[in-house]
Amino acid sequence: MADDRTPPSNKSGFLMSIVRTLSSSADFEQREKEKTRIEKAYRESDKRLSEHVTNHYDDIIKVMTAFSAMTKSINESREKIHKIKDDLNSCKTLLHFKRDELRKLWRDGVEHKAVLAMLDQIEQMKEVPDKMDNYLSGKHYLHATDLIVQSVAKLETSLSTVEALRDLRSELTARKERLHEVLIEELNRQIYEKSAVSRSLGRRGSWRRGQKDLLFLKSSMFSRDGEMVSEDGRLLCEVKEDLSSSPEENLPRFISILIESLAVLKKLPEAVEGIKMRIQPGLLTLVARASQQVLESGGDSLASQNQPRYLLDLLETIFQQFRGVAQMHELVLKNVHRSMQSGESQSEVSGMPMRSDLMYDMKDVWSEIQAVLQVLLSQYLDVRNSLSNRQQAPSGFDEPSMDISQYFSKKRQAKPKKISLFRFDASLHALSTNSYIEDSRQFDAAGYLGDQGLMAGLSKHQLVCKPAANNVTAIYKPLRSFIQEIEKAMEMESTSSLQEFVTDFVQNAFLGQVHQKVSQSIDAATRVIEEEDGHKCFDALRNVIDDKVRRELGVPRPLLQSTVTVDRNIQDLQELMHDLPDYADQFLNMICNVLRDYRDKCHSAYRDIVQHGSDEKRVISAQWAKDEDISRFLRSLPSWRTLQPGEGQELDRTMCSEEEMRALNSKEAVILIRNLSSDETLIPQQEIITDVTQMRTVANVHESLEWFAGRLQQFTDSLSGRSTSNLGPPATSPADIPPVSEKTLAAMNTLVQDFRDLAEICMLLLHLEVRVHCFYYLLPVAKQSNYAGPIDDLDPDSNVLKLNKDLTSMEEVLAHSLQPKKFKYIFESLGYLVSSILINSVQFLKKINENGIKKMCRNILAIQQNLTNITLTRESDLDRARLFYELLYLTPDDILNSIAEKGPHFTGTEYTQLIQLYHRSHPGIKVAVQDGHMQRLLQIIEKGQNETIST
Repeated sequence: MADDRTPPSNKSGFLMSIVRTLSSSADFEQREKEKTRIEKAYRESDKRLSEHVTNHYDDIIKVMTAFSAMTKSINESREKIHKIKDDLNSCKTLLHFKRDELRKLWRDGVEHKAVLAMLDQIEQMKEVPDKMDNYLSGKHYLHATDLIVQSVAKLETSLSTVEALRDLRSELTARKERLHEVLIEELNRQIYEKSAVSRSLGRRGSWRRGQKDLLFLKSSMFSRDGEMVSEDGRLLCEVKEDLSSSPEENLPRFISILIESLAVLKKLPEAVEGIKMRIQPGLLTLVARASQQVLESGGDSLASQNQPRYLLDLLETIFQQFRGVAQMHELVLKNVHRSMQSGESQSEVSGMPMRSDLMYDMKDVWSEIQAVLQVLLSQYLDVRNSLSNRQQAPSGFDEPSMDISQYFSKKRQAKPKKISLFRFDASLHALSTNSYIEDSRQFDAAGYLGDQGLMAGLSKHQLVCKPAANNVTAIYKPLRSFIQEIEKAMEMESTSSLQEFVTDFVQNAFLGQVHQKVSQSIDAATRVIEEEDGHKCFDALRNVIDDKVRRELGVPRPLLQSTVTVDRNIQDLQELMHDLPDYADQFLNMICNVLRDYRDKCHSAYRDIVQHGSDEKRVISAQWAKDEDISRFLRSLPSWRTLQPGEGQELDRTMCSEEEMRALNSKEAVILIRNLSSDETLIPQQEIITDVTQMRTVANVHESLEWFAGRLQQFTDSLSGRSTSNLGPPATSPADIPPVSEKTLAAMNTLVQDFRDLAEICMLLLHLEVRVHCFYYLLPVAKQSNYAGPIDDLDPDSNVLKLNKDLTSMEEVLAHSLQPKKFKYIFESLGYLVSSILINSVQFLKKINENGIKKMCRNILAIQQNLTNITLTRESDLDRARLFYELLYLTPDDILNSIAEKGPHFTGTEYTQLIQLYHRSHPGIKVAVQDGHMQRLLQIIEKGQNETIST
């Protein structure tokens, strides 16, 4: 049998299948089986039903009870509804009989309700002025705008017939007409006062607060949560005002509220026009306020001081405030476009779109900012005077190269200049004339300076520093950065007008002033004076720095004033390369030309010192200093190497013994003797430097150019980024200066080497000049003096006295002009040279007796004492000369026996010349005896050489 949970459709189908089976079966037995099976299934079903009833008896009772209650409630409801229906029919019948009375009562109710509503509106209208005052005092302008617009609309429509509200209607209409002016004024105040960063230069810390305000404004414009700004930065249409908070806490939202209020008043076009017209005056107000701020922080006397750092503070403040103003204008324009694009705003704004000529964009704002800055810079950079001075500036060091042939060409003797006895530069007439000319120049330059209206507006603010073209050095870098911000904001492909102004000023005015200043300074430092004899005299070589400047520079010896002046100009140009990196090439080119000019003038001054005669011959020491062989030999000596930077320590005697030093000194003396005392002629006076002040000048030139070359090398190394000098911190950093070309670096290195070479030539000149002086005075001692006189002269030879006086004079000037190690280099080994000169001069003595020998020894002793005082060391090399001449007390045989016993102390040539002098002094000696002496001397010398070789 099928399950009791079988659906009814299935059960009915099952029953039909049983009926069909019973009816179609022909066999009785089969029908009985089917009947039996069905009865059995019925009994089982009945049994299961009984069990279910027994198990769910309580539930069945509850269902039956609930069904009975529901049936009773339905019957009662039917009875009540029937009763209500009957009552309604009765009421309808009764109301039909009193219809007119009810209609009258309804009409009276409606009239009373309308009167009460009008009274409520009148009471509300009376409260509108007070509410307006409250809203305006709290700056809830959107609520105030909505209130007055709705109130005026009611007064002109539903309440237009109320004569008691006529005065109120006039008052509110007038306030509505003036409200947009209040909104525009508030909007401008927010743009130029609240948004601008107030940077105080005192110690109050408002600079950091201003920075936070600016960052808040910038982040609020595009990332604030709420209804005004969406997540992607687009302004939404709905603007709401919260009466529980201060409107100015959220500046961007406040700006949106002001714009929305103007749109509700249908005054948005007038507001945009007013904002556009207020841009320039607002910027000028910011400039005046910032100027006053700087003046208050630094003192009222700043305008009379030349301190560009105050101008830098002013510009940094103005730049920060202008950025805030630009961001506020950007926010205003976004809200204006939002209001114009919204359907509701377009229907409110006089039913037609705003004219395009009344709108402005950010390019207009940045253009006005550039115009104000241009006029401001024109004042502080003194553009008027700079342009007028540019016409007088010489075209000197700004040229790529200069014609230096003028320094080598012969010049005619200059005519004496006429000296004016009186000048009228300070007279009243001259001052008035100069003032008129200056005013005319300023009027002519007005077109270059910008708008006259802006000039008049900015003329009211106080200057924070003295106007000067040089102020551009302090402000160029921040100004360039701000110009780049402007060009990026305006998305310009070309150069901005402010950048063009700055470029024109630097190229047409500032560079000209720098050229003029450098030219005048260099000309004053290296001016040439024509002396009465027609010779040029570089007045700059006579002047040296004082002790105060020397201590400031940290140099041990005085330097030429001209070198220090040129170095200061070079340092100024280096600072300009750092301050104006975009013009580093022009300033570096100017440096190269300054160095070329000074190098040529130094060479010209050097030639004037060492040249003599009309054929421009040079003194002997100058010729030798330029001689490659002699110069190379002198530079190879250990004493020269001690002078070089990094090798300036005293010579290590363990590496160079006294024998080796004596051999080197001997070689030097031999070279000099071979060139100067090989014949009977004497050295002409014009071939030496007789003026000891010229020696001091050469020493000053050496010290100055060596110091100057070191500083130039340091600067050149800093440009190439490979500075290894330890002369101090470089004047400029390579990171601040754009890379320069290798050609320019090569030119700079060449100039540095030229100065170093000239300095070394000056040192070699002094070294050789002192030695040439020894030849000049000592050669006449043997060639012209008499050493065979009958009287014993107790005084040294006059030429020896002159030599001592000359050496003392040179020692006095060189000791104060040269460093100790260089002074030592000049006079070191001078005793050996003097000894060699005196020994070599024995060949020029015609005769000598004992009195002559004593005189020669006195000469040697006088020179030895003088050199000892100069070098502060005993000049033992002169003992050799004295011993040499004391051999003349002996006979040739005694001399030869001493050589054979003790060995030679002098060369064979020197012994030969000594014995020959003895023979000349004793004419009675036979020729055969003389030949015997010479032959024996030769044998002894050869024997000594052979023994030396064998050992």
